[in-house]
Amino acid sequence: MNKKISVGEAAELNRQFENSSTEKILEWVWNEFGKRAAIGTSFQGAGLVIIDVARRGGLPLPVFTLDTGLLFPETIELKKRLEDFFKIRIESLEPELTVDQQAAEHGPELWKTKPDDCCWMRKVVPLQKKLATLEAWVTGLRRDQTETRKGIGVLEVYEFDSVLNRDILKLNPMARWKREEVWDYLRKNKIPYNPLHDRGYRSIGCVPCTKPVSDDDDDRAGRWIGFQKTECGIHTFLERKKSK
Repeated sequence: MNKKISVGEAAELNRQFENSSTEKILEWVWNEFGKRAAIGTSFQGAGLVIIDVARRGGLPLPVFTLDTGLLFPETIELKKRLEDFFKIRIESLEPELTVDQQAAEHGPELWKTKPDDCCWMRKVVPLQKKLATLEAWVTGLRRDQTETRKGIGVLEVYEFDSVLNRDILKLNPMARWKREEVWDYLRKNKIPYNPLHDRGYRSIGCVPCTKPVSDDDDDRAGRWIGFQKTECGIHTFLERKKSK
């Protein structure tokens, strides 16, 4: 990292940010890294709030998303609506293989037999290439989404490439937000959102791996039903570095 923020310094910043507003955290990110930081979003509610907060604060942080080639038509249309609404360009990261090419090389409907492999090729690898150009990655992760996300920090240091000793900061400025707060914000500010949310989809990913769930389920209960899997891998492939 060009800014040379140590793990210890990051831990102290994380403590400070625990009680900071999303606006203040994004201001810090922009002031420290400029366009070497970017917002990654799959257009879930929290990601939309982050984009709006940054825009209102005059912080032109780049925004990117992963286009796996298996997204819902509603998700693809939402991207266009959001670009018009926010007056920004949202970069689409695409896998090296099309869905048909993947089927030819690895077998049809890989998501049914080896979902981890499918996610790796269609999500993780494109993300790796993007993160290699950045120093800070801003996400919409929240602690109340799942049990596995309860312990996330607002600011974390991850080892991106152990050979090159390449670290990246990962910021979760909405870690403390509750689901109800996210939706109150979206409705109050009339931000376009995926209409599938109104049809029981709590978290929206690829068509074959996303199902509607009940209001009592957690946010990611409808993902990869039938598999012992709750994460696609984009938030787990990095190795977190802890302060000593």
